[in-house]
Amino acid sequence: MTSALEFIQFVLAPQMITGLSLGVAVVLVALGLTIIFGLLDVINMAHGEFYAIGAYLALALGAAGINFWLLIVIVPLIMIPLGYVVERGLIQRVFNKPDRHVTTLLLTFGLSLVLEETLKVIFGPNTQRPPTPIPGAIDAFGIIMPNYRLFLILLGFSIIIAVALIVNRTALGAMVRAAAFDRNMAASLGVPASRIYAGTFAFGVALAGLAGVLLAPVFSVFPTMGHDFIFMAFTVVIVGGMGSIGGTVIAGLVLTQVQVLSSLVVSPVWSDPIVFSIMVLVLVLRPQGLFGRMGHA
Repeated sequence: MTSALEFIQFVLAPQMITGLSLGVAVVLVALGLTIIFGLLDVINMAHGEFYAIGAYLALALGAAGINFWLLIVIVPLIMIPLGYVVERGLIQRVFNKPDRHVTTLLLTFGLSLVLEETLKVIFGPNTQRPPTPIPGAIDAFGIIMPNYRLFLILLGFSIIIAVALIVNRTALGAMVRAAAFDRNMAASLGVPASRIYAGTFAFGVALAGLAGVLLAPVFSVFPTMGHDFIFMAFTVVIVGGMGSIGGTVIAGLVLTQVQVLSSLVVSPVWSDPIVFSIMVLVLVLRPQGLFGRMGHA
């Protein structure tokens, strides 16, 4: 009995807490991704680079003396016009083409390469890490929990709830969902669908930038950092249901727990293949994901 309790206290519980903090981190990155797809029907391959841009902006502005708590507000505000310009200047130009899914995928993939190389030119290839805004740790029943990771979990859930409330409980969210369901019908009812599309894309980009600010002190900052999270974020969005906010949250929390707990049973190198195998299984059995998509489920 003592051995079992010690295993839970010193092995299982810390792993689950690590999985929870990782899950919140992945959901923060995936949230903007699923909102963009839910409305625009665009698979944004550059989403990871917007996440990286947010982290680099936090690093640069922090070095200039701006407080971390201000960065949480300032960086997303900077990302909004960037996202708006990308949607108006690039996405809209190919949005109405017959093969727009392939075209927008290739377009955003090309954009991701340009942004990644630009980050290398401006900031260099080396890894950097901003100081932890909330140092120290707490000891809860023998489980050591870093203060900043605890803050990340609490703030992450607050952001998720706020986004869900905006989408499902506000007039703006109603217009977004109407445009997602039927763009032409929404436009005929006076909804400015074109601006809604651009604003939603910009909002998704801002969420990616905010995730970059919050996760930089945990996972460091480097030009290819978007790759590390974007594959997991896509997996979460696919399993949860592309366009479903609730599905993204549930899939993110469950899959990261599978990832960290599987490393207790098998070699850690098998953790990612196990998660990706779940994605393949879901695609085979339920291609639309577990919870459908925004505007349709």
